[in-house]
Amino acid sequence: MGSGILIVGASGLVGQGVLKTVLQDASIDRIVLLVRRPIRIADGRVALLQADVFSDDHLRRLDLGGLDACFYCAGPLPLGLSEAAYREVTVQMTVRVAAAYAAAKPKGRFLYVSGMGADVNSRLMPFRIKGEAEQALRELGVPVCCLRPGGARPVQGEISPYPLRRWVYRLGDPILALFCRLAPKQFTTTRAIGRAMLQAARMTPMPTVVDNMTINAAAVDRLNP
Repeated sequence: MGSGILIVGASGLVGQGVLKTVLQDASIDRIVLLVRRPIRIADGRVALLQADVFSDDHLRRLDLGGLDACFYCAGPLPLGLSEAAYREVTVQMTVRVAAAYAAAKPKGRFLYVSGMGADVNSRLMPFRIKGEAEQALRELGVPVCCLRPGGARPVQGEISPYPLRRWVYRLGDPILALFCRLAPKQFTTTRAIGRAMLQAARMTPMPTVVDNMTINAAAVDRLNP
């Protein structure tokens, strides 16, 4: 991997953690955030690309060239969404971004934050659709790595975009910290996810799947806050 990274979903909880981890890496010279709404980052290496709608037409107009890897961290909670709506934002939108990035950088690496349990044959809708997203990305014929984290503990000051979850994370942090230490197969941290993405993007060949245990093992200081 060279020195340019595209990050999609930097306003979400995991995306915030990935961005903060990438910003700590001095070898990264250029960071481009694909966003719907402007966000402020006090770092001269960061540039914003804004698209109100992630349609094929809008994405084709963006300059995505010169970026060696795309870290895709976007994705809503399935709560309150129909299966069709969740599939649109989880599969179709992800594939549109990946295809636009691949067109601009055919040899670029696409790293997708999927989720533990992703499986096209799952009886549970969110896991099944996450599996569909992974499958659709592989069919694009570009280098793809799917990370499958379990529960993620925010450890770098990340704030959930969902107000109710902010209180859940705040009140439940001691429990999450304990779970991270006692159940590393099921729980991880936002920092660990970011470091695992950086490490995977630099590997040759790049792994196709990184599970939660491997995410924790890839982190330099593992689960320490």
